Amino acid sequence: MIIPSLGHDNDTRWFSVMCFDGGMPSDDQVSRTVSASREIAAGAGRIFELIADPTQQPRWDGNDNLAQAAVGQRVRAVNEVFTVALTQGSVRENHVVEFDEQRRIAWRPAEPGQEPPGHLWRWELEPIDASRTRVTHTYDWTQLTDEKRFPRARATTADKLRASLDRLAAIAERE
Repeated sequence: MIIPSLGHDNDTRWFSVMCFDGGMPSDDQVSRTVSASREIAAGAGRIFELIADPTQQPRWDGNDNLAQAAVGQRVRAVNEVFTVALTQGSVRENHVVEFDEQRRIAWRPAEPGQEPPGHLWRWELEPIDASRTRVTHTYDWTQLTDEKRFPRARATTADKLRASLDRLAAIAERE
């Protein structure tokens, strides 16, 4: 028997599943969407610029997965594709599927020339006032079809998303 519980505090949303048999939950029992949120003491425009410019992304990537991105790829619309080099040497094409300047951006990564396998990275910004913004970072693998990617997807926790938020906040609040 499985009992799902859903809750959140002021900074992080989380989902947990408990199995009475003591076993690990299967993929269909685990939430395939994980989010973390926090308030950042900076305006939405400044924060969004750090997210929408791929050259800035390695600075705040809490997974230490991004190495670099070519200059001139600042995202401005849905259907754009930007590329980043990963720390292990490969390249990812990121297909922008949601975009609202200073409010929301989301992309689906893929290997060059391939269709995205179905996972999504989303950033949502909610201005509190001119100098404070609530930022939510979400990883959604509900449409991920490549089972070889499931272990890494399961390992993407709210804590890992929070690491990116914390690094992003440090940069946005300092500069």
